Amino acid sequence: MAAETESTAEETAKESTAPAEPSDDLVTTRHSIEVDGAELHYTVTAGRIVLREEVYKDGKFTGHKPKAEIFLTSYVADSDDPNRPVTFAFNGGPGSASVWLHLGLLGPRRVVSGDAGALAAPPYGLEDNPQTLLAHSDLVFIDPVSTGYSRAVEGGEPGDFHGYQRDIESIGEVIRLWTTRNGRWLSPKYLAGESYGTLRAAALAEHLQSRYGWYPNGLMLISSVLDMGTIRFTEGNDLPYALYLPTYAAIAHHHGKHGDRPLRDVLDEAEKFASGEYLWALARGARLTAEERADVVRRVAELTGLTEEYVDRANLRIEHLRFFTELLRDQRLTVGRMDGRFTGWEPDAAGERLTDDPSISGISGAYSAGINHYVRQELEYTNDLPYEVLTTRVQPWSYKEFEGASVSVVDKLSAAMRANPHLRVQVGCGYTDGATPYFAAEHTLAQLQIPEQLRDNIDVRYYPAGHMMYVHEESRLQQSADLAAFVRGERPQSG
Repeated sequence: MAAETESTAEETAKESTAPAEPSDDLVTTRHSIEVDGAELHYTVTAGRIVLREEVYKDGKFTGHKPKAEIFLTSYVADSDDPNRPVTFAFNGGPGSASVWLHLGLLGPRRVVSGDAGALAAPPYGLEDNPQTLLAHSDLVFIDPVSTGYSRAVEGGEPGDFHGYQRDIESIGEVIRLWTTRNGRWLSPKYLAGESYGTLRAAALAEHLQSRYGWYPNGLMLISSVLDMGTIRFTEGNDLPYALYLPTYAAIAHHHGKHGDRPLRDVLDEAEKFASGEYLWALARGARLTAEERADVVRRVAELTGLTEEYVDRANLRIEHLRFFTELLRDQRLTVGRMDGRFTGWEPDAAGERLTDDPSISGISGAYSAGINHYVRQELEYTNDLPYEVLTTRVQPWSYKEFEGASVSVVDKLSAAMRANPHLRVQVGCGYTDGATPYFAAEHTLAQLQIPEQLRDNIDVRYYPAGHMMYVHEESRLQQSADLAAFVRGERPQSG
């Protein structure tokens, strides 16, 4: 009897120290914005929802166990349209919150960050965004686990979500939950991702269709990378050197290395050379004659703005971080990886690789200040956790599903388009994007295993800016118009 009482006491003690059951902490506010001379009224819901997963023991269902608290911000416009679309948006990283698309391009409020050569000064600011996609689609911004205010539950393992498959499953469950709770299964549905978020969006399209029967109408892939093998400079993989070359040429053009030649002329030459003679030369290796090699060295140097001596010493292969460090070395400047229009200073002007990306440093303060002010002061959501804009705490990111192979979702997007022939895809590319080069995106799209008629569902758009092309005002305005047309269902025109 004493032993039984002791055991009961221990169980009671464990229960009393167990983490409290988490619950949703959503906050709703009302707002309005003037768009095209008319007032658009909308409701914002911000906060964390509890993500639960089904638990089975010995083959028996034992309930839903809370696993994570996911921060999201949803915008629903006042509308009588029963067919109003909804767009689910996220950024990439891995380790990035959705703040960039949220306050840079799609949402009704936007950060005042300035642009290359004319950056805004602290404490920055926010302003209305009359070009918001909310005029055409409701919006839901999702922060993956460990980004924004999203976290694993108390006592949970954040690392459970820091990997390709678990990320797809958790974000997919958030999208299913929101769609169900808000009665939007019969709404046109879109996924918008940026950078790694494009890889996530392509995989999500296939996952949501095959797992839940949730069929999207369209994907917005901004600064796209669907096959990591196209951008990773690894031994024996010469493809990235060729696919990056047009981007190097575009950045060199921006910095005056091509005189008064039109950008399009430079890119046409770079693309033709990169996909033909340059790839051939890299494959030939030591079999190149001295004359052939000298000609390739000259062509690469002319296109990239680098010296022939440097190209020769690099064995014809220009790795991207080296390029960003070398292009303006004579001015003691580096150029940005995310956006080659930005420049910065390095303490060691003889270094091989830049230690700081001036295109990220230049704008991250504005986005951090903007989201921290906006969520608390305007959306009235309070949380004392740090809002993780771009964190390394998700590393190492697990790609165990691709062990021994390139990380690619080309097969997933192909399968989604074959199963859903109405699925449309818009790809947004920045010419000076040194993280996800536009020519690599073109190469990957050409590898999709889809019927020829489905290629008409793909629309590629180009902008004279970088990874977050919307920090460039001209590009932001054009991209906003392009996305609006895409959601309205307008068919692709020439980019």
